[in-house]
Amino acid sequence: MPQVPGSIGSVSPQPAGASYRSALTLLASLFFMWGFITVINGTLLPHLRSVFDLSYFQATLIEGVWFIAYFFASIPSAKLIERIGYQKSLVTGLGIMAAGALGMTVAASLPSYGVTLAMLFVIASGITLLQVAANPYVAVVGPAETASSRLNLVQAMNSAGTMLAPLFGSFLILGRSKGGTAAHGTVLTEAERLADAQSVVLPYAIVAAVLVVLAIIIARFPLPTMGSATSRVAKEDRHNHSLWKHRNLVWGIPAIFIYLVAEIGVGNLFVNFVSQPDIGDMTTERAGQYLTLLWGGMMVGRFIGSAIMQKVDAAKVLAGFSIGAFVVMLGAVFLDGPVAMWSLILVGLFHSIMFPTIFTLAIKGLGPLTEEGSGLLIMAIAGGALVPLQGKIADTIGLQPSFLITVACEVYILFYALWGSKVTVSLDQPVEAEAAPRA
Repeated sequence: MPQVPGSIGSVSPQPAGASYRSALTLLASLFFMWGFITVINGTLLPHLRSVFDLSYFQATLIEGVWFIAYFFASIPSAKLIERIGYQKSLVTGLGIMAAGALGMTVAASLPSYGVTLAMLFVIASGITLLQVAANPYVAVVGPAETASSRLNLVQAMNSAGTMLAPLFGSFLILGRSKGGTAAHGTVLTEAERLADAQSVVLPYAIVAAVLVVLAIIIARFPLPTMGSATSRVAKEDRHNHSLWKHRNLVWGIPAIFIYLVAEIGVGNLFVNFVSQPDIGDMTTERAGQYLTLLWGGMMVGRFIGSAIMQKVDAAKVLAGFSIGAFVVMLGAVFLDGPVAMWSLILVGLFHSIMFPTIFTLAIKGLGPLTEEGSGLLIMAIAGGALVPLQGKIADTIGLQPSFLITVACEVYILFYALWGSKVTVSLDQPVEAEAAPRA
């Protein structure tokens, strides 16, 4: 993947004063927004399942389209950043997301399942553009030994977005639709489905407006850059090294992929799981409110994990959290009633640190190869596109047994924490950062 001017892909520089703290604060708002928009899908899926009378497989295909965008958009995003710069790319990404959100209002007005899939792909492509630069930026601006702690702290804002999104979606989508407030198993008439489809218009219009405002703010904000010297060093050095000699990256790419299978599978089948008569026995609207607790647990876990990693090795913390996730997922699969429901809610706490911690462990020691490694890790977010596989299993053998896929995912994360994350080659070389008034 090409070096990105204005990004920080190849070294571990120290922050250049308050300008970087301000930049990280602004970037935290981006983490919040893409977390918020992604998790709206958690309430959108059961809504669309009702509107279009979809199977679990067809409903989770919506999420599959969303995450496959990460695979296709990552390399084009990096090329765009190289061409127009870091700050303009952030604004462009937000603009793409806003266009997709407005497209969702069109899809709801038709209504059209196909247009809905296309607009979700557009939104996810915009998010990919933001992620390709923002995650490695936060990871390497500052001391290398606290990279996981720092990214977990900023990712807590992502979790704040994911925590609030279910309330937003439950109130403005499920709460304003017949399918969202009806008893479990109610079959809607054609007229009721058409009316329910319109409930998507207002929330996505609000999202589009917020994205436009945020794009204007970022366009006018004096973001710092790391300077051209760092970029030149990376371009000269990276051709002399191979990504595939770094065990922590080689095993980290599938770790990100597999983790996304687990996180997205839980998040997007949660409402359907909790609303079942033998689990929570509630409407999908109320189940969507419980989804807030799942994502709220992720926010709390990231704050806790960030504090722990100030003193404890990140890989050890990741191992402990993966064991906790394994245990509660077994409870969700083999138990019934409120115990199974709360087991699934608790997995959010244990999933909390996994993405940012795997990411920082995987790019550790890459030096001038950090940009390429980061791009591959962002592409691995496409693991969320395998959620339809779990939907197919749920259609075949039942929703609850389908979460055995998540159990298996936790085992791989434990393996990565204990062995796969070990650095075998380190190319990191401290280089002084330059502060510039604009990116």
